[in-house]
Amino acid sequence: MPHRLPLRSILAPLLLGASLGAAAQSGPAGPLWELGAAGFGVSQQAYPGSDQRVTRGLVLPYAVYRGEFLRADRDGAGLRALRTTAYELDIGVAGSFGSSSETIDARRGMADLGTLIEFGPRLRLNLGRAFDGRWRLDLPLRAVFDLSDGFAHRGTAFEPELSFQRRSPLGFAYGASVGAAFGEQRLAGIFYTVLPAQATATRAAYDARSGLIAWRASASLARDLSPDWRVFGVARWDSVAGAANEDSPLVRRTSGTSVGVGLAWTWKRSQQRAAD
Repeated sequence: MPHRLPLRSILAPLLLGASLGAAAQSGPAGPLWELGAAGFGVSQQAYPGSDQRVTRGLVLPYAVYRGEFLRADRDGAGLRALRTTAYELDIGVAGSFGSSSETIDARRGMADLGTLIEFGPRLRLNLGRAFDGRWRLDLPLRAVFDLSDGFAHRGTAFEPELSFQRRSPLGFAYGASVGAAFGEQRLAGIFYTVLPAQATATRAAYDARSGLIAWRASASLARDLSPDWRVFGVARWDSVAGAANEDSPLVRRTSGTSVGVGLAWTWKRSQQRAAD
């Protein structure tokens, strides 16, 4: 998948701030809903395996809703179908922003990377507490659609992730995660296939394969500056070492990093607290 910003689709102005701006909430039982705005800057790989970076800066409104079934928070948006102390099952939305191929040397003359949206079930296993924090395993399986091409189906993605979250006595909320992205041939082909008509002297034709797309490791840090203001930072490392399409001519670098910083402001919040 292209490197993830936490929202992704037509709903980006509403939900991106929810994913990043809510990162410093004091705990799972926050206000039932919140409205606000978040500004952030991100420097990232154009896609896993790219040797070029893309820098973006955005200021967006965000909305958080922590209902018993309907959720729109830092973990994304979706419908929670089942919840126990050991596991949760929800139907959610995720995705990634696209980028112009004319700004990426390896892809010049090829089709742009479209804006993708993912939809499907996610099983979340609550692994308990250790090292004063919470451990969790997420197992999302989602169909991928291209918003830039009339919602054309681009295959299925499976992205398991093991995460750790903790809040320190000094008010810092931080987390870390490791995971991987797997995709069908149709999905991998968006990023790594080179059609014969697109081949050049330095870019051979290539037919992408299904399987592992990239390994990932990430870390985040956030802190409340006041009841209404919070600052946050994220960093991520992606690697295509051992991936199914590591030998694609569009892979110019085996690994790369992405970083982002931002500031979020809460305009209004409910007095009612979420159930969890």
